Amino acid sequence: MERELLQSIVETARAIFGAQASSIFLLDEETDELVFQAVSGRGEEFLVGTRFPAGRGIAGWVAVSGEPMIVDDLAREESFARDLAESTRYVPESLMAAPLIHRTRVLGVLEVLDPVPQSRSSLGELDLLALFARQAAAALRVAVDRRDETVAAAMAGAAAGGAAAGGARLSADGAPAAAGALGASGRARGLELLDALRELLEAPGGD
Repeated sequence: MERELLQSIVETARAIFGAQASSIFLLDEETDELVFQAVSGRGEEFLVGTRFPAGRGIAGWVAVSGEPMIVDDLAREESFARDLAESTRYVPESLMAAPLIHRTRVLGVLEVLDPVPQSRSSLGELDLLALFARQAAAALRVAVDRRDETVAAAMAGAAAGGAAAGGARLSADGAPAAAGALGASGRARGLELLDALRELLEAPGGD
């Protein structure tokens, strides 16, 4: 469920901002690394699972600071880790990034790479990305909590009844949805997803 949710988020973010690519990194607190968990556009075939130090690059800065960031010219940005970008086989010219924050905890970072010029030059657009990231983080936390509750209940039932717990495992191989078309229609779908995320948070068992 989480993988499908994350893939929907990056595809929708890419559509909203007319970006060449979008990605979500989740923070692995044990190793202090950011891990590519979902990618839409450039690099989606091979980047998922790739790790890099949480303190490096713009994504690292956003994760540490908990603040969104927009950079219109990465060639002039000192915090941009070009070597990390080159390792992904795509070096963007501009990007927008926002933290995935649930309550006070940073879960990861949502990035859009090379958004259309009107997106990268507006603080209002950065606010929209930050709002989208907040809703996505809350929905992700709900999805993870519900999964954990389901697994715990299945394990408890198996222990009590001596039943095999194998059938209670959740699939990690959710097929990503097809990438949405960019432009006005993609933006409209993105705003619809925001409403869907709100509905998830308001559903029974939401947080």
